[in-house]
Amino acid sequence: MYPNVQAYDRGVMFSPDGRLFQVDYAREAVRRGATSIGMVVKDGVVLLAHKNITEPLVIPSTLQKIFRVDSYIGATYSGLVSDGLHIISTMRNKTQSHRMVYDETESVETIAREVSEEMQMATQYGGVRPYAISLLIGGFDKIPRLFEVEPGAAYAGYKADAIGSGKKIAEEMLIKGYKDEMSMDDGIELGVNIIKKINEGKLSESNIDISTVKKGIGFEMLQPGAISEYL
Repeated sequence: MYPNVQAYDRGVMFSPDGRLFQVDYAREAVRRGATSIGMVVKDGVVLLAHKNITEPLVIPSTLQKIFRVDSYIGATYSGLVSDGLHIISTMRNKTQSHRMVYDETESVETIAREVSEEMQMATQYGGVRPYAISLLIGGFDKIPRLFEVEPGAAYAGYKADAIGSGKKIAEEMLIKGYKDEMSMDDGIELGVNIIKKINEGKLSESNIDISTVKKGIGFEMLQPGAISEYL
């Protein structure tokens, strides 16, 4: 036993066994968040996100989980909503600045790295706390790409990935169902089936967001009518 163990979760400092308790707590917040899924498919990237609507009087269209970051980049998050919205805004500012300077869309890996650098700063200094979110960032530059950035600020590329409360079930189903070069429609159907499984079939066009990023077309959000065809 270490003396005064609680002291190590009052700020961002290492415990004697090498842990950052505040980062662990941020990861727990992500594990309690709604599930989001991303997949690289033949023609681009698919992003799906469940909206955990608990208030009966809320207007579902005002709760957004997938966001257009740039013409060919989209992102979704799981975890603390305010942190997610802040990081999405930061990503948009960075991609807009890149476009103004270089007159091109920023690469997916570059924006993932820049976001991880932003989130890393919150794990290093006193007086701040880590961001309680994980992000899936998908887009198309030379090829379709998908990256996850987690609360500890590490990032990695994936063929398919999931974040949030249903991560374990989603990853098991992705391992079984995901195939290289699968079509956009097949990817959406797989993602919808996974979110249905996680939510015990309780799914409608009002509590799921679906988006695609296609070569030559860019980022698109599916409208409720189009989503209902996959449910």
